[in-house]
Amino acid sequence: MDKRNALLKRIMQADFSMHEAALFLDSHPKNKAAMNFYRKMQAKREELAAEYRRDFGPLTYYEVKSTDWNWIDTPWPWQN
Repeated sequence: MDKRNALLKRIMQADFSMHEAALFLDSHPKNKAAMNFYRKMQAKREELAAEYRRDFGPLTYYEVKSTDWNWIDTPWPWQN
């Protein structure tokens, strides 16, 4: 697996962990361990996303900072 795909997989894992923790926190809002886990995954996800942006460009169109739309010039996931 190349670096880009490996990084995307790790980002998806962090996203999944955050989502599951958020669902748990919806019914257990005072659970400190769950909140600490959520924050840990949130920090990890941001670290991974920053690495991805630095090496490969934005993850979503919300992050596009350039004056043109050339961020779509790389292969789309289904084109690999």
